[in-house]
Amino acid sequence: MTDLAEASVRRTYSYLGPAGTFTEAALAQVPEARDQIWRPVRNVGEALSDVVDETSDGAMIAIENSVDGGVSTAQDALATVPGLRIVGEYLVPVDFVLVARPGTRLEDVSVVAAHPVAYAQCLQWLAETLPAHSHIPAASNVASALGVLEGTNGADAAIAPPGILEHHELELLAEHIGDNPNAVTRFVLVSRTVAAPPPTGADKTSLIAELPEDHPGALLEMLEQFATRGINLSLLASRPIGDALGRYRFVIDADGHIHDERMADALLGLRRFSPKVVFLGSYPRADRAVVHYPERYSDDVFVEARDWLRGLISGEPEV
Repeated sequence: MTDLAEASVRRTYSYLGPAGTFTEAALAQVPEARDQIWRPVRNVGEALSDVVDETSDGAMIAIENSVDGGVSTAQDALATVPGLRIVGEYLVPVDFVLVARPGTRLEDVSVVAAHPVAYAQCLQWLAETLPAHSHIPAASNVASALGVLEGTNGADAAIAPPGILEHHELELLAEHIGDNPNAVTRFVLVSRTVAAPPPTGADKTSLIAELPEDHPGALLEMLEQFATRGINLSLLASRPIGDALGRYRFVIDADGHIHDERMADALLGLRRFSPKVVFLGSYPRADRAVVHYPERYSDDVFVEARDWLRGLISGEPEV
């Protein structure tokens, strides 16, 4: 009975499985997730559905890669699934190994299984080392390796994350095969809607906004909501809304926190401008880099301006 009682209060986190994925490595960085229940799922949609229907307390999903850019499936899901909040971000260096069934030699490899994104990030190494190989797409980096191990995907070897070797008996044929040694994937931890944590000074605000109409300068008008308040954007990506050709929504990461006066003022301006704004959350930056901005955009300046206007409206004499 004691074990059941302890299990009932443990938190559950969904992540793209099976064990050994980069997503699992990101979840391992979350202090509050340690010694809790980790639920492997098959895709981003399933992970977020787990959060919405309260199967899980949080979901770790990949949102951006330094080589391939934004993860469109994750961005589209966050734009359309209500009741979600990003509560943290985590960075995972992207490294790949080539693995095979025990006893396989590198010179025996002619067919390689890999997730398309992983395959694209290892093309140079493959072209130099295995120029005559062919590629079999896989659903995930770990699935490619499991297919080779079980002999179900017709491949001789697989591109996989290094963590796979901690969970399965595989032959390591080559390591560090990625073409870009500086590749990093950004992950976000998503929960149900909650209040933003207090600002730390090293924060990021994520949101999605639509343009009111397609006309010259419309995008500039949206960006001015941030520029005129001294807010830097670290991500601006367009995604099709899907209801008509040429209609787009914009995924935005802005430096700062919703509790900052300048950010709150920018969000009010964006709300007046855009027909739809989805606030995804304010949370600490993974790199913990403090956000710097000119003094004229400090909180005190915004508060003083509001007090000045209030005085004008109430008829107070100007000092």
